[in-house]
Amino acid sequence: MEAVLRNLSSTVELLAVAAHSGVVQQWDKQTLSRAFHWARYCEHVFSRFHNKPAMRRMMEKQLQITNQSLRAVFPGYSEVSFLDLSRCQHLLLVGLLNNPELPFFIMKTLFDTMSPVNTKQSEYEDVSGVCSHIIQCKSACKALSPLADLSAFGADAEVQGSMLMERLGALLSQGSEAEHFLDSVLQGCEGAAQHFCLAIAAALLTAKDSAAQTTSQDFLLDWLQKKPSELQHMCSALPPTLLTDLAKEHLKFRDAYCDVLKKWASDMEYSISDGEWTQRSTNRTVSFQKLTEHFQALFEACPSLREDVENELNALKISDGDFNVRGLSVWGDLLSALNK
Repeated sequence: MEAVLRNLSSTVELLAVAAHSGVVQQWDKQTLSRAFHWARYCEHVFSRFHNKPAMRRMMEKQLQITNQSLRAVFPGYSEVSFLDLSRCQHLLLVGLLNNPELPFFIMKTLFDTMSPVNTKQSEYEDVSGVCSHIIQCKSACKALSPLADLSAFGADAEVQGSMLMERLGALLSQGSEAEHFLDSVLQGCEGAAQHFCLAIAAALLTAKDSAAQTTSQDFLLDWLQKKPSELQHMCSALPPTLLTDLAKEHLKFRDAYCDVLKKWASDMEYSISDGEWTQRSTNRTVSFQKLTEHFQALFEACPSLREDVENELNALKISDGDFNVRGLSVWGDLLSALNK
């Protein structure tokens, strides 16, 4: 029993270091894996002894002693109770995400649930296992907006979206380089752009339960608008239903999404041989039919937007010569398709 109490005390100290100490700058992936191993150990201890009063009293006494010493070392330290042992992996994860000293490559390891698991399963099983655990913790993975199309998210993207908001909120509250963090995450997700888009969508559709979270989502939207190529990729990669969920939830995204659709239209030229409008770029990911479907879905989700957009499209058609012959103005053909 003495060994269990020592391990318990050491793990609680580990949670405090993860949340409050600059020592995490020296952590590597193996340290991270061992940290989650000990957090999971405490969850097993709770499961084994929570219904044994004598053992529980001994552990509560040890926790009281450890908490008292940690309060003296770390300002703002939150005590760990016996019941908290049942969610030690969650406490470890949230502590790390809120520590401004957390190195980016550790954040990337937490964020990227694929590569470490696929390469060295045994070495990183504690890190990868935290995702399935966090999904079960309402306080760790904030509820998505009731507007959200949950079927569009994989479990990983939903968890990563929650992690993204947690880390972003911590950086903004401490005046740290939040934009640099997002740029680094984007760079680190090369080759997995669609999954990154899903994580961004999940973050933006996380239910706003505080002013800080609203601030984080506004910052994320502002950052996204500064990345036109990423915004366009997001609009082409995600299903229209998910994009309209975002448009209903965020006015900034609605306007940016509408601008992307108009940009796609302006980049189209009429192919006489094909008898249809196609994008001029070599990467022709958006057809005229798909463009029309995007506009229709947006109008259905945001009816008040339709009149203003149609007036703008009509003005663009007039600037093209106000022809009503198919193939002469993309704006005229788009208006015709939308009003069938």
